[in-house]
Amino acid sequence: TGIRKVTLELGNNSPNIIHKDVPDLDRAVELCVTRGYVNAGQACISVQRIYVHRDICDVFVEKAVMVAQGLKVGNPADSSTDIGPMISEKEARRAEEWIQEAERLGAKVLYGGKRRDSILEPTILIDVKPEMKVVCQEVFAPVISIIPFDNIEEAFRQANDTKFGLQVGLFTSDITLAMRATQELHFGGVIINDVSTYRADIMPYGGVKDSGIGKEGPHYAMQEMTDEKLVVINL
Repeated sequence: TGIRKVTLELGNNSPNIIHKDVPDLDRAVELCVTRGYVNAGQACISVQRIYVHRDICDVFVEKAVMVAQGLKVGNPADSSTDIGPMISEKEARRAEEWIQEAERLGAKVLYGGKRRDSILEPTILIDVKPEMKVVCQEVFAPVISIIPFDNIEEAFRQANDTKFGLQVGLFTSDITLAMRATQELHFGGVIINDVSTYRADIMPYGGVKDSGIGKEGPHYAMQEMTDEKLVVINL
């Protein structure tokens, strides 16, 4: 009897920020693109929004397309396949409609965007706007949007502009900026020099805002589900 304990790991809309002092641009591109498409993008911490400093954005975009072009889409039973089908044709169609909506509102598909049954091609979008579903909602599909920023305050503001708060990634060589990010980015996990999808099972994992309550991870999950008891012995 009584109130039951609960932990909730819900949705997310993962931002990843690439500052102009990124220590290894090629690695950042590789991680952002491939982790945006892992499980066909159907992961709560999948890379979705990529904010790139304007000084390096054109180069980032060019490299991102090259990485996407090297990925094989098809049968997941084939060991050489990188990206398989989505959970259902209905969901693939929904994601395709979101892409088409973004195009109608001015976004540009640089790569992918086409669907065949339940397989949606890995997609890279640019020129997106904050009100587009692919930006403001959880796309849960192999779709990433690359968005330039001029200063880090703008990047932090846009990253935080979401009802979700599970994990966020930041690439920078500035330890002061990294520490500032841990304070100003409103997410359950702030990942420095790796993407939002970084996770180890023994770590505490859980979000804030509409991304849930409580933490996963063996120690933390047990703590969440344990009733602390205060014992006072007055001799």
